[in-house]
Amino acid sequence: MRGDMDLDRLVDQHYAALYRFALSLAGHESDAVDLVQEAFYLLASKGHQLNDPTKVKSWLFTTLYRLFIGGRRRLLRFPQHELAEVDEELPAVLPEPPGRSDWDVVSQCLLRLDETFRAPIALFYLEDYSYNDIAGILHVPLGTVKSRIARGIVALQAMMASPAASGALTRHK
Repeated sequence: MRGDMDLDRLVDQHYAALYRFALSLAGHESDAVDLVQEAFYLLASKGHQLNDPTKVKSWLFTTLYRLFIGGRRRLLRFPQHELAEVDEELPAVLPEPPGRSDWDVVSQCLLRLDETFRAPIALFYLEDYSYNDIAGILHVPLGTVKSRIARGIVALQAMMASPAASGALTRHK
């Protein structure tokens, strides 16, 4: 803003008229206050570009009108609705089935699994070891590790899929 333009003086001088104009455009007090505040903010940040300080009033009114029109265009492009008004247009969202099994069930099934399969599965899925690392830890060939993990997973899935899995598991605790 140029040195000969005092923002406080300009606010005192033009606020009431700008507010009345904004209220006549927007129709709501809060929207009118927001428009006036934005216009004065733009004056404070870009007022230095104004060559003729005598035209500050028309600049403020023009800026406020452009802010109002821009906001109106945004509302037309991106309308806002109350949720209750558009409830029937929203897609039905069904709850997703749990992606992971309950840890208690999994851990009990893992404990019931033969140790031959339990160790490679635990090392791979719980400890994030690679197949090669597991082969080294267990002192078995790489193919054996892959086979034991695959067969162990099939056995775990069968245990967890059986209807008696949760009942049988609670008896083994």
